[in-house]
Amino acid sequence: MSASSQPKYSPLKVLLYLLVSAAIIYGLRHYTSQPQLQKVEGFAQGTTYHISWWSGNPVPTKDIEQQFNATLNQIDAELSTYRDDSYISKLNHSSSTDWQPASTDFIQLIEIAKDIHHKTGGCYDPTIGPLFNLWGFQKDKFNLPTAAEIAAVTAEIGMEKVEVDVTGSRIRKTLPGLQLNFSSMGEGYSISKLAAVLESHDIRNYLVEFGGDMKIRGHKPDGKKWRIAIDRPDKQDDERQPYSIITINDETGVTLDTSGTYRHHFDENGKEYSHILDPRTGAPVNHNLVSASVFGSDSRVSDAWATAMLCLGPQAGQTVAKEQHLEVFFIENDHGHFHNAESEALAASHRVIFDQ
Repeated sequence: MSASSQPKYSPLKVLLYLLVSAAIIYGLRHYTSQPQLQKVEGFAQGTTYHISWWSGNPVPTKDIEQQFNATLNQIDAELSTYRDDSYISKLNHSSSTDWQPASTDFIQLIEIAKDIHHKTGGCYDPTIGPLFNLWGFQKDKFNLPTAAEIAAVTAEIGMEKVEVDVTGSRIRKTLPGLQLNFSSMGEGYSISKLAAVLESHDIRNYLVEFGGDMKIRGHKPDGKKWRIAIDRPDKQDDERQPYSIITINDETGVTLDTSGTYRHHFDENGKEYSHILDPRTGAPVNHNLVSASVFGSDSRVSDAWATAMLCLGPQAGQTVAKEQHLEVFFIENDHGHFHNAESEALAASHRVIFDQ
């Protein structure tokens, strides 16, 4: 090939080639270095959990999973009413009214419960286990109790019958037969502890889902916001469908806890009885609120408030939500047709965005 036939590259073409090559290399490096989403799922406390997270300095998934399991075992040993050797079972089975030592976590749960019990006029009450037994919801052997039976049981419940000594890290029952059950905030409590495991490793981008309740913080690895759903309040678990899709706009940490009347109930003589019991009457609620979702920052608190809203119903629930500045999404069932409403605080909030 003669010198005149050799291809010629101008300095400008060489520069463009180098710039394009550098951009491609940078893009490949950027793509391959993007943090990957890590996931763990499992079964605990009679339900499932799914946890997703990512970090610029990833921690081995196995190490995180081991800490999750240890945390869940610890929760079970303290709060499970299905274990005779758990702290709460021993407390419930004891007839002593003496002061008993209690963990900081247990005392905090009692204080949350007592606060919401007061703010709802007694509608929220984790001592109502005997009422569940009376109506047959505990073992799904349903029963229509008499007024006298209800009165006898309601006399044996009440959060005011639990005293707390924070300084001394102790509690006591003032009624020997009083029983506590924190299942109404158990999932929220578990979420708070699992999220704490992630944050102990400086992980600030995650979604912790436990039994349908959640805590969401940060964003996805690609920078997009987390998006979640509130279930359509149907009775069949295998027909679960989203009722609303939500974008989590606040990256500092948002909790979502939902309580519903639609998955545990029984019918008697053409009337439906919900497992949501009103401690003030000793009977299932009879309003048409079927789902209440509470957004917050402490999953223990928002979980308890979600149950409280189901007890209060749509009108009283809206009133209390306004008084307490709670972000609540209500779904009512009007003769088979669902319609929803937002509390004043949720309507004014920019923490979450509902898809139109």
